[in-house]
Amino acid sequence: MKEQILDASKIVLVTFLVSALIMPLMKRVAIHVGALDVPRKKENSRHIHTKTTPLLGGVGIFLAFLVGFMFFGEQSVRMNSILIGSFIIILTGIIDDIKPIKAYQKMLGHLAAAAVIVFYGGILLNNITLFGFSIDFGSISPLITLMFIVACTNIINLIDGLDGLSGGVCSIFFLTIGVIGFCQGRSGSLVMILTFIMLGSTLGFLLHNFYPAKIFAGDCATFLGFIISVITLLEFKGAALTSFFVPVMILGIPILDTLFAIIRRLLKGQDPFKADRKHLHHQLLGMNFSQRTTVLIIYAINILFALASIFYTLQDQTLGTIIYIIIFIIVLWFVLHTTIISDKTPEHTKKIRRKILPIRRKKNTKK
Repeated sequence: MKEQILDASKIVLVTFLVSALIMPLMKRVAIHVGALDVPRKKENSRHIHTKTTPLLGGVGIFLAFLVGFMFFGEQSVRMNSILIGSFIIILTGIIDDIKPIKAYQKMLGHLAAAAVIVFYGGILLNNITLFGFSIDFGSISPLITLMFIVACTNIINLIDGLDGLSGGVCSIFFLTIGVIGFCQGRSGSLVMILTFIMLGSTLGFLLHNFYPAKIFAGDCATFLGFIISVITLLEFKGAALTSFFVPVMILGIPILDTLFAIIRRLLKGQDPFKADRKHLHHQLLGMNFSQRTTVLIIYAINILFALASIFYTLQDQTLGTIIYIIIFIIVLWFVLHTTIISDKTPEHTKKIRRKILPIRRKKNTKK
């Protein structure tokens, strides 16, 4: 046990140091090639930062990932497919960060990366088991797997709207999968090595990305989502977790936030992928929480999902299910009391306005 802990700690420490030390270099490279995030003044822009910030932080994570693989990984067809797919994702992200490309062009890159995983790596989502029920995808499993990889690849990028948000959420995911795998005695498996490599690499980036951020992941944040999809598929394929449901639920917050965004935009008759300022973090900012506090709140909710997943897998499925239900009740309350789905003013906001407006009128009258 001590030797396994030492091995896992070594992987995390090495990749953390590489990632942390390489980020200042990535800042210089980003400035040199013009990969910069310039503050937007558009009304519906989802970006809220006020200063120009270098991108390509995701490239730094990728380079630390490569170093981790060279030191701790083992070559195989699956690992080769992951490396090739990752390179396609990063190349697509770099191009978009330097000179933005069209959405369909990025999608082609993501599909190409996913296709390498499916058809060369042979990693497939054949069926899903949820609370004892199983759905077998049969001949359409390659298509389902492609869709899942592309969706995960973009989910992390879509929630990357505050300093430290994507890096922290991904770190919680990698740590949770690592804890589950470690407790199950699988610390030397491919998926665990990948998980610990990514945990260290992401934490090293987070050191520079937490508020106030010195560098952003940029569109290369898609690399994080891509690796998360691969780890999820590998976990499921090895039957290590109770079901495909568990690793997905660790990402409860980004998945729900993306789902709410799509529903919200479809209800308005808009493009479901059009950026807006109605995401979860925007809602919390609208409640007068600071950027740092908003990110910490989202971390806390995500940790609850992670704890529920750990209980569900390692301890008591009933207790884990109860925690999931409690979290979803909280989420439902949030949906009903904010504009995260509908622009209709929530009832509690109307009551607050009824109280505030007379006070404002009296002040204006005195002036």
